Amino acid sequence: MDVAINLLVNGLATGTLIFLLASGLTLIFGLMSVLNFAHGGLFAWGAFAGVWLFGVTDSFLLAIVGAAVIGMLLGFVLERVLIRPVYGDHIQQLLVTLGGMLVISELLKVFWSPNPIRAGLPDYLQGSIELGDIILITYRLFVIAVGIAVYVGLHLLLTRTRLGLIVRAGVIDKEMVQALGINIKQVFTFVFLLGAGMAALGGSLLAPYSGVIFAEMGMQYAILAFIVVIVGGMGSVQGSMIAALLVGVLGSFMAYFVPELSLAVNMLLMLAVLLIKPSGLFGAKG
Repeated sequence: MDVAINLLVNGLATGTLIFLLASGLTLIFGLMSVLNFAHGGLFAWGAFAGVWLFGVTDSFLLAIVGAAVIGMLLGFVLERVLIRPVYGDHIQQLLVTLGGMLVISELLKVFWSPNPIRAGLPDYLQGSIELGDIILITYRLFVIAVGIAVYVGLHLLLTRTRLGLIVRAGVIDKEMVQALGINIKQVFTFVFLLGAGMAALGGSLLAPYSGVIFAEMGMQYAILAFIVVIVGGMGSVQGSMIAALLVGVLGSFMAYFVPELSLAVNMLLMLAVLLIKPSGLFGAKG
């Protein structure tokens, strides 16, 4: 029983980190119809920036907030330089953002190091909590708490504010939103910055979670994020949350009980969902 609970907590923490990357990606897909393969690079930049800021400031909270801000700034540059000229052309988006991903990864090596870098934790997040025979890692619980807080905040933003109403309407029909006199390009930029900041936040939280970060990690997690977006449904934040947790928990249990299937289980999950409901678990038809 204690093994199952530890695997569940581990899977939920991993799923939370994937959600932070996938939620911004699903909004960018749903609203902007942009295939942004450079999104994983923002995740990696968040990891490196978080480790660097923690070393400079000795404040973990300041480090993860600063990493999110750096991710938003980098996202602003990407949106203006790479994405904006290729709106509406998926082939060019694919090529341009893949190239951007490679450039971002190489810049990490220039600014920091081509070698893996170890990531530390503040004292108050180290250790574990014992509940009888169950031992829960403190930092994993912290990651889950941050993920829930971000999800609740994003949900309230999208459902309780005028800006959220515009974003949700733009996901359904961006031409109609523009016809109402709303500057859809400004909404695009806001969504892109929000997604970039969440991706960088996820990267900054992942660094201490994995213990070691490296420049190519962005592509690895970007693949998981795309699987989550497809399973959850494009444009659905709720779908991304559920799909990310499902991917994290399945991966955790499979890695422990059937290691040979740990890499394939996510692909099998995506295939099953596409066969049953091609639009994803919470995606709209069409």
